[in-house]
Amino acid sequence: MVNDFLPRRPQGNAQNQNQWQRPIAFQTPESVATNEASTPQPASVGHFGLPPKPPKKSLKDKLKSLSKKQWAIIIAVAVVVLGGGTATAIALFGGNAEPQKQAVVKDTPKEEVKPTTVPSKLTGLPVDPSFNERQVTAVMIENSLDARPQSGMQDAGVVFEAVAEGGITRFLTLFQDTDTDYVGPVRSVRPYYIQWARGFDGAIAHVGGSPEALALLRSGGAKDLDQFNNPGPYSRVSNRFAPHNMYSSIPKLRELQASRGYAKSEYKAISRTVKENPSKAPTARVVDFNISGAQYNAHYEYDGASNTYKRSVGGKPHTDERSQVQLAPKVVVGLVMPQGKNGVYTTYQTIGSGQAYVFQDGIVTLGNWHKPSNADNFTFTDANGAELKLNPGQTWFTVIGASNRVTYTP
Repeated sequence: MVNDFLPRRPQGNAQNQNQWQRPIAFQTPESVATNEASTPQPASVGHFGLPPKPPKKSLKDKLKSLSKKQWAIIIAVAVVVLGGGTATAIALFGGNAEPQKQAVVKDTPKEEVKPTTVPSKLTGLPVDPSFNERQVTAVMIENSLDARPQSGMQDAGVVFEAVAEGGITRFLTLFQDTDTDYVGPVRSVRPYYIQWARGFDGAIAHVGGSPEALALLRSGGAKDLDQFNNPGPYSRVSNRFAPHNMYSSIPKLRELQASRGYAKSEYKAISRTVKENPSKAPTARVVDFNISGAQYNAHYEYDGASNTYKRSVGGKPHTDERSQVQLAPKVVVGLVMPQGKNGVYTTYQTIGSGQAYVFQDGIVTLGNWHKPSNADNFTFTDANGAELKLNPGQTWFTVIGASNRVTYTP
């Protein structure tokens, strides 16, 4: 029984055998357990004899293990990054952090953006600003039967229509922001046309004139472009007979103006609306001006699609010679002015005030015109005395001797 608890002797050399010759004390199982408990145990060994990896801590455990100082640092950094700025960092770290110099951003002066267009002084339509710096060119155009159809009138910004003599009407056409290379026939001038042109500081292209008109021009009453003294921009065409065959061009007349020192027109523009406003219930679709007789009376029919007034004269559509397009202004104004006669020439009382019939947007507005002097332009007021503005676009002024010569129907 005792031999069963003795270890077996290994086979091998003498040294090994000598070691096993030493007596081994017998130990009971209880003594073995007591010795193992009192003997220090080596550290546990992992795979391949390496110490095992410590278990991973969760984010929650890591946050719990942070000290107060570590928490303060994290909060401070977060505040700075999220926009607290240098001042917050200095406050949190006790003022030891050196403040960073802030870059000074200087405001760059913004360049003024100039508008690409402005309202035309003559028509109220949007134009390049340089056009308002131009000289207004006024051209006298006749309206005898032999002068029809005329040329270039569809390009005029403003047109005045009145009797020259013998019931025959004549036109004063004004150009500033438009050009045409063929305008005419050009005829002689009368004093009231000069007075109307003066309101726009216009340079007048004409072929002679009545004695009173020429005297007014010589006295400095207007900028003069008389063909008699300035033949260059004028020429006679061969398809018509004199005196109904004198024509000119606006670009050539501008060259003449420049040579005469007429560089710019200084005048007060007629008040215009920002935009037209066609009526859904027109009150004046048909307009008639009884000027002097059947061959010269003006007739207009309102066209709602274009918001214009298609013009006829002598019972026929009034068209341009070259384009064959019917003349169709945006605004038609009847100016009531006392009419008289001086020998063979017609006269009008153009200075002061009088009745006005303004046709635009398919409706009629009764008001008054005002022109205090030759150099003043027209202003308009309604029946209550408030300012009456005209629509942008080509505008025709027809002068009549009495209010009963104006008729219109819805």
